[in-house]
Amino acid sequence: MAKQKHLSSILQKHSGRDSRGHVSMRHQGGRHKRFYRTIDWLRDKDGIQAIVSGIEYDPNRSSDVALLTYRDGEKRYIVAPIGLETGQTVISGESVDIKTGNALPLHSIPIGTIVHNIEIKPRSGAQMVRSAGTGAMVLAKDQNSIQMKLPSGEIRIFDGNCKATVGQIGNVERKNRVIGKAGRTRHMGIRPTVRGVAQNPRSHPHGGGEGRSGIGLPSPKSPWGKPTLGKRTRKRVKYSDHFILSRKKK
Repeated sequence: MAKQKHLSSILQKHSGRDSRGHVSMRHQGGRHKRFYRTIDWLRDKDGIQAIVSGIEYDPNRSSDVALLTYRDGEKRYIVAPIGLETGQTVISGESVDIKTGNALPLHSIPIGTIVHNIEIKPRSGAQMVRSAGTGAMVLAKDQNSIQMKLPSGEIRIFDGNCKATVGQIGNVERKNRVIGKAGRTRHMGIRPTVRGVAQNPRSHPHGGGEGRSGIGLPSPKSPWGKPTLGKRTRKRVKYSDHFILSRKKK
């Protein structure tokens, strides 16, 4: 079906440049023109039924999107879960049915239910479990603290007032797609990556030397001379670490 103009805008292309025009992210440029679809991450129209008008492709995310038409005439996009089809009705609220596409607070969702689009803080909008094929499970409840098992295997505590949408996000087979040709990656805005050993020594620490050469000692380096391949870069302590009960499985 036709794209909704009032919910779409041309996505600006910066090609990896910062505010000074310098390349701050390598290997970006080109790309086909894209329209950004405004997604309803809040699902704040509680108690108003909406009909699924159609399922559409979205170039900006891994999953498809569903266009909802509410009874009052307003239209909004949401991420399309598995099993959501044109003509079905969805609704959000405190005590609605546990049905694919419906949005509820976590304290209203039974244990064992698969959900997606989870808020980190109440009324902040969905921030977790938003990509194709993902789903989190409600593991346990302790008053207003909800234990969730995330797609990574991590078990994390959420506030019971945080909203989530029932179901697993669709387009599961996306991870098995074959790009097929170099031109398609250029349409996606990805430019070629050149090995460090194939560059000259001014451009990369691995460069230079007669004939083929290795990456050298004492350790592999980034183009800016920083250690890589095994160097830990994550901060040891994060403000939200106390919400994690069990780390993701290695």
